[in-house]
Amino acid sequence: MTVPVERRVGLPHLPLAAQVWGDETLPPLLALHGWLDNAGSFARLAPLLAARWQVIALDLPGHGHSGHPAAGASYHYVDYVQAVLAAADALQLDRYALLGHSLGAGIAALVAAARPERIERLLLIEGLGPLGDDGSHTLQRFRDALAPRNDNRKPLRIFRDVEQAVSARSIASGLPAEQARPIVERGLLETDGGWRWRSDPRLTRPSAVRMAEAQVHALLRGIAAPTALLLAQPATPYLPGALMQARAACVADILVSHLDGGHHLHLEHPQAVARWANASLPA
Repeated sequence: MTVPVERRVGLPHLPLAAQVWGDETLPPLLALHGWLDNAGSFARLAPLLAARWQVIALDLPGHGHSGHPAAGASYHYVDYVQAVLAAADALQLDRYALLGHSLGAGIAALVAAARPERIERLLLIEGLGPLGDDGSHTLQRFRDALAPRNDNRKPLRIFRDVEQAVSARSIASGLPAEQARPIVERGLLETDGGWRWRSDPRLTRPSAVRMAEAQVHALLRGIAAPTALLLAQPATPYLPGALMQARAACVADILVSHLDGGHHLHLEHPQAVARWANASLPA
């Protein structure tokens, strides 16, 4: 497996980390991972794209080797979008392609809507916009998110070694161990008595507010870049076909493709996803 170059991205309020594959003279492809993943999510795909593109895989705030927001802060799509735009500025990316998976695909879509003049191409795996809200759970989600909590009530799990952590992640996600390993190895921090997750525990808190589906549609209509969306077959439960079809209809220039597999298609079928990506990117 090709070894990436580590890079730090200093933002005024938060340090971010990235892994980079490919020569700096190549056009930039900024890659955004999924929830509770990290830049290691692209370890199997990025080397296959690095002949044509410099793949810059960010660790999103609170994930991987990136910093955690200050006490009292929360994680919301708008905050992620602002962080990605700031990272692109810090990396001096004027125009660039975006590749996103799951949470990262939702963020990438909103980045493209926010700054259409800067996005060359948009490649999305298992996601198009943020999780929406039909109103049925709005009140309970709001109450749960704002309920008093004691963040010290549950100690962080300590793994005796990396293999135990890989096994735990594999069981939780359904990913085979060899596919989960790049994410796990980047997501661990050695501590007294073993290893623990680096990710911010606050990432598992419920969001107080989600966008209504009509708002999501309005934002997706702001995407100007040629877009390719790759979805798993059978459909992921929280990405039902009708919902994704309605969202895709909001994007002026989009090609929707399907691939047999699970939610982490780029880890499960890197060669097939690389062919899809290369076909979607300009020569």
